[in-house]
Order: sequence, then C-alpha cells, then structure tokens
Amino acid sequence: MTEKVALVTGASRGIGAATALALAGEGYAVACAARSTREHPQEVEGTLDDVIERIRESGGRVIGVPVDLSDRTQVAAMVERTVAELGRLDVLVNNAAVGSLGGLDIALPDHDLVMAVDLDAPLVASRHAVPHLRAAGEGRILNVSSLVALRAFPGALSSMSYGIAKIGVERLTVDLARQLAPDRIAVNCFRVDVGVASEGARAHMGGADLSGWVSPSVAAEGMAWMLRQPVTYTGQLESMAHLARREGVMPTVAARADPLPPTEFP
Repeated sequence: MTEKVALVTGASRGIGAATALALAGEGYAVACAARSTREHPQEVEGTLDDVIERIRESGGRVIGVPVDLSDRTQVAAMVERTVAELGRLDVLVNNAAVGSLGGLDIALPDHDLVMAVDLDAPLVASRHAVPHLRAAGEGRILNVSSLVALRAFPGALSSMSYGIAKIGVERLTVDLARQLAPDRIAVNCFRVDVGVASEGARAHMGGADLSGWVSPSVAAEGMAWMLRQPVTYTGQLESMAHLARREGVMPTVAARADPLPPTEFP
C-alpha cells in the first residue's frame, strides 16, 4: 500500500504536535507546518524541530514546513511543498490558530491577523489541497474549532475576533463538505470544548491551575478517530466532549462528570 500523507498546521506544539505524532503512529508520512523553529523560536515553547525529531525517532517519515499562515502565498507553497517532497496528499488538518483578547475596540492589526491565520488560511490551504486529494482517489480535511465559536468568555474578557473566525471555520466545514462529497473528500470539524493544557494555554493563563485539563494527546485521539472514518462521514461539527461520550473515544474525557457543553449558537 502506498504510504499516505498528512499535512498538519500548527504542528510545533499543543494539539497540532500531538496530532502529527498520532498520525505518524498510524503510518502516515507527515508534513508538520508552523512558524516556530529552533532558528526562529516564538514566545511559547515548542518548535517544529522538536516534533520532527520525535517522529523520526519512532521511525516515521516527516518533513518540516516553516510557514507564516497569514501570508496566502506561503500557505499555497506549504501545500505544494508537501506534495513535492512526500509525493501525495491524503489528509489536511487545519489546526493552527492565533487569538487576541478584545471586543469592538480590538486593534485592527490584531483582528486582521486572527482572521488571516484562523479563517483565511484554512480556506486557502483547502483550495490548494483539493486537487491533490482528488488525485489520491479520496481525501479528508479536518478543521479545528473552539467552544468560543458558540459562547463568549464570561465577564470583562472578550475574544470576539477569535470567536468570529472559529464560527466561520465551522460554516466553511459544512459548505466544503457539501461541495466535495462527489469527489470523495470528507470535510469535518473538531470543536475543542474541553480544557486542553497545551503549551499555549499554560503560557497565557497567568499561572492558573490547569490540573483538571486534559493533555493535547487526548484531543489528538479524537481527531485521529475522525480521520479513520469512511469518507461518507462528512459535514460533522463534532464537539470534543459529546464525541467522547457518544463513541467512547478519549476515555479520559468520556469519564468526566461535567455538564455537556452547548453544540449550537447562541
């Protein structure tokens, strides 16, 4: 069997890194895309080089694709480089995101960056991926959303732009699923509505106690499950918590007694 290829954005840390590792463990060759490298690190710990080393140590085939997802030209080049170096494309995981606090008074450059990375990049990456997914005979696109798509943060904090982008990603998912079903390309969305103790969360939560949150590898379990489903499983906006209880995946989430989060807006 020809080795399948997955491209994962935001793969230098957190859920993206965990998903890249999970897919490598399932036999995919993986293209890990992100900004952060050892040569050009970001504020939050974790680099592409770290993830690449872990995959290679486990015997997987992997490439790193440094990319600024706010630049459409680089997004397109990311997809083409993946296919040029790994030979094909079967899975695109649009995981990368940036966030910024603020409501109507948010600085417009911050708003623009959130929209570019969180909403525009998944659209552009999907456009460039689709011809390669068609060529593979079937394919899968998995977008990552957040509870913030459906509910604003309580109190004075607002993450309005991030929420707008994420609800846009969910709308993008259902429309692409309809458009691409005849091509045997499944498009689904994984909504993170359980606390995930990623490096980004730890860096930005001001020392808050995240001991009750799950690790990024738990979210990756759910995403890998979705990518294993037949291509007729498409157009799904899956809540992480609901999926865990319904399907018995992510048992650490399924066992939680928390009330189930909302699945509709508002």
